[in-house]
Amino acid sequence: SISEESLRRYVLHASENCIQELLSAADSASDDWKGSTATKGVEVSNCSSGPVHTFRSRHVMKCVSSIQFDAITTAIDAAKEWGGDLLESNHIKGIEENLCIFSLRFRVKSNPFFRNREFILYQRRETMDDGTMVVAVASLPKQIAAGLHPQQCASRSFVFQSGWVLEKLPEDSCIVTFVTQV
Repeated sequence: SISEESLRRYVLHASENCIQELLSAADSASDDWKGSTATKGVEVSNCSSGPVHTFRSRHVMKCVSSIQFDAITTAIDAAKEWGGDLLESNHIKGIEENLCIFSLRFRVKSNPFFRNREFILYQRRETMDDGTMVVAVASLPKQIAAGLHPQQCASRSFVFQSGWVLEKLPEDSCIVTFVTQV
């Protein structure tokens, strides 16, 4: 088991690093991205640095209401929207106003990456001075997760680091940049 203060310090530090990396990955001026392809308005590219591979997808969403924008900025709501195989989501613990720990469990008949898997994740939502919203999501280390939430019958899986950056555009539109590291 981990103390509340140690958990808070770990998650604050990890999520701050994740936010900085997400902002860097969302930067359009970076030359590090390769293999850019566009399908149905979604641009997909990747960047490698040693053993770490980072993938980025970007697309413009038009006519986004404030309710839709809020749903996009919450990992549980986004998982429900993007993954119809989500079986269960639980809020485990709030760390700060913009930082929480939660679990996601997927069905046995999900796609292979999510099939019968459970993830214990932190989520940090941060609004930058220019209005850009950054949502950082990553798994907690196995030892920390085990002390916070009993494992269900599903296999426990790990997401290194992922998240998305939402940049508001005029006329209720926004650019969504989704980034994940494997």
